[in-house]
Formats: sequence, C-alpha cells, structure tokens
Amino acid sequence: MELEIDEPKVFNYSNIFFSCYTGNERGCYDMAQDHMLIYVCSGEMILQTRQTKIKIRMGECVFVRKDNRISIIKQPKGKEQFIGISLVFSRAFLREFYQTVDKNNLPLQVRKQSPSIVKLPQTPAIASLFQSMLPYFDTSTQPTDRIIKMKLQEGIYALLDIDEQFYPSLFDFTDPWKIDIVDFMEKNYTYDLSIEEIAHYTGRSLAAFKRDFKKLSDLPPQKWLMEKRLSVARDKLENEKKKVSDVYLEVGFKNISHFSTAYKKKFGYSPSVNPRQQA
Repeated sequence: MELEIDEPKVFNYSNIFFSCYTGNERGCYDMAQDHMLIYVCSGEMILQTRQTKIKIRMGECVFVRKDNRISIIKQPKGKEQFIGISLVFSRAFLREFYQTVDKNNLPLQVRKQSPSIVKLPQTPAIASLFQSMLPYFDTSTQPTDRIIKMKLQEGIYALLDIDEQFYPSLFDFTDPWKIDIVDFMEKNYTYDLSIEEIAHYTGRSLAAFKRDFKKLSDLPPQKWLMEKRLSVARDKLENEKKKVSDVYLEVGFKNISHFSTAYKKKFGYSPSVNPRQQA
C-alpha cells in the first residue's frame, strides 16, 4: 500500500510511532530508553552509535536496544520520501507480555546480545506486521487500544522467531547496577541529558544521584556539566585552533549565542579571541 503524503507528519498511537518526511533529512540524537523495532516503508535511515553505523532501506527493519545513545538520520532515497514506523516496547508492556509466556519453554541459557542496534533479516512476519499498520496512518481512524496491544505483541513474536537470543534482553527486569557517575558524565557531557535522565542511566533515583554526586563534587551537576563543556571548548579553540562555529556544537551547546555568553562570563574574553596568539 502506498501513502499519499505531501507534508511532514508524525503520529503516536500509544508506543506505535509513524513518521513521514518529504524534504531534506531529519536527524535526532537521543537515548533509547526502551527497546524498539523500526521499519522503513520508503526512503532510508542511518543509525549510528559510538561503535556501529547501519543503513536501513525500504522494507528493512532494525532492533534498537534500550539504554543506548543512538544517532538517527531519516532521509529520502531518490524520489522516495521517508516513511517509517516504530514499535516501542515499554518495561510495563514487556512485564505483562512475560506473564503470558510458558516459562518452561524459555531458553534461559541463551546469552544476552550486546550490540546496541541489530539489523534484522527480512521475514514475512515483519513485513506483514508493518504493512498492516499503514492504513491507520493514511486515514483518520485511530486503532483501538486492543489493536495496538495486539500489534505490539505481534512485534515481539516476530522478533523472537528470528533469534532466541532476544529473550534475555527483552525479559530482563532486574534494576540497573549503579555505575560510576563521573565516568558516565565524562563520556556523555556533550549530550542534551536532563539530570533525571543521567540519574536513570547511572542506576539511581534522582535523590540518590544528587546525594552521590555531592560526595564527588562541590558543584551542582548542571554547573559541573557547564564547566566541563567550557573547559573542553577552550582547549579546542586555543590548542587545536578549531573554529567557534564547530566547537560550540562539539561540546554540547545548542546555539552559538548561548555558548559565547557563557564562555565570556567564564574566561573574561570572547571565544573568538585567542589570548595565546596575542601574548
């Protein structure tokens, strides 16, 4: 089935997302908080982590593991606009699904897969699942909660039929281990994460995160992040001789005006000035 869409559209039906872009590429860089299946109906999509880069074309599907930072670029392919559908498997949904599974048949000895993104083989189950959802996005008819739940369940079965190694990842409900706060922030200071998100990804409640962070630094977390970004920015500008227009993005600022104001307040001079060259 082909959709006639002339302008960008994004729908969300209770963890089933539809997106269509007719113009230039759309990119996002976000943390995947839940497991996802993403299917490309037309156009193409590029997913990248620190270790992996995968291109997904029309008719292909990818599994994105939760708690990983993913760069996603959605773009046309020739005259094909980008159209994609994503299924998001929340922790609550997976817990409910797990209660319906015969525990005696679970492959408990299978090792959990480690890749953040897994390109799936093209199967009839995957193709029919996503093709069956297209009519809901081409009309004003919203699927019922029962239909949405059924489609999410169908997605899980299609995934598990491909490889039993997905079992331990999908049905691991243990709380995350606490990880080193400073190490996490050193590696992820350039990303637009809230303090609540950082607490989550280091395995803590917000209160526990603030308490633990206070033991490590005299600065509040947001101030620590700002100091880190500005310190790295100065090194890039003064020692690596990089351009201001490149550096502000590299260290995590959203706009150059905010960066310039914060930089001058911290160091007493504009980021376009290199005091070492003037000395």
